[in-house]
Amino acid sequence: MARIGFVGLGNMGGPMARNLLKAGHQIAGFDLVPAALEAFAAAGGTRAGSAAGAAQGADVVITMLPAGRHVRDAWLGAGGMAAASAPGAVLIDCSTIDVATAREVAAGAGRPMLDAPVSGGTMGAEAATLTFMVGGPEEAFARALPILQAMGKTIVHCGGAGAGQAAKVCNNMMLAANMIITAEAFVLAEKLGLSHQALFDVSSKSSGQSWALTSYCPVPGPVPNSPANRDYRPGFAAALMLKDLGLSQEAAATAGAETPLGAQALALYRRFVEAGGGENDFSGIIRMLRGG
Repeated sequence: MARIGFVGLGNMGGPMARNLLKAGHQIAGFDLVPAALEAFAAAGGTRAGSAAGAAQGADVVITMLPAGRHVRDAWLGAGGMAAASAPGAVLIDCSTIDVATAREVAAGAGRPMLDAPVSGGTMGAEAATLTFMVGGPEEAFARALPILQAMGKTIVHCGGAGAGQAAKVCNNMMLAANMIITAEAFVLAEKLGLSHQALFDVSSKSSGQSWALTSYCPVPGPVPNSPANRDYRPGFAAALMLKDLGLSQEAAATAGAETPLGAQALALYRRFVEAGGGENDFSGIIRMLRGG
């Protein structure tokens, strides 16, 4: 079993770390939020006094942090985790951040480093069914694979440094647009007198089928585990989707790619979040599209 340092024990990192503990790994964890650190310790983890303290002596060091600036500071800042880690350690950042920062941190770490953002939300984190999109060296990926498999179901090596982040922003841009059009279809169906279940039964077996429909249906009933059945408690918060769409449009501008639907999805989710929907699941955008 591996010795793992894990920094960022919130809604995603907390259950990910617990799944590593269940797999028998020894984990030193750190989080700035005392309640998150207490929950981690209650699950059998060892509290570290700092992010660098979590990295010391670990075979694998993992971060799950809010944004690129936090990732840069944690790994490369004064007393950072990269310098504190052992020369042979594998470093893994599971945060969703911009591609440029992911490549900058990988280049400056002085250790084999992977960018490995995830898809699957808090439900996937709890169930250890996350999808990991991984960028970085092949050898480091091979060493990290058993660790990632304890937290996820699908692990894909996407290429060199930053490739995992590139895959994540492309995937979530598609997801956001799919959710918006799925929600619009249900709003139209309501106005036409068609039941939610009837539309689901047809579209889930026809050309309108998508993950947004069959796994995360934005209306209650057809998919019992979707956030729509919990008054749109996340799940994957709309504020996080807005963040990811911003990253996708930043990447598109840098790469010179035309993404008009991605830009429109960003505008709609910005409206939803600014109207107070940020803490709701991103599928809750159907409420705004209804005009309510």
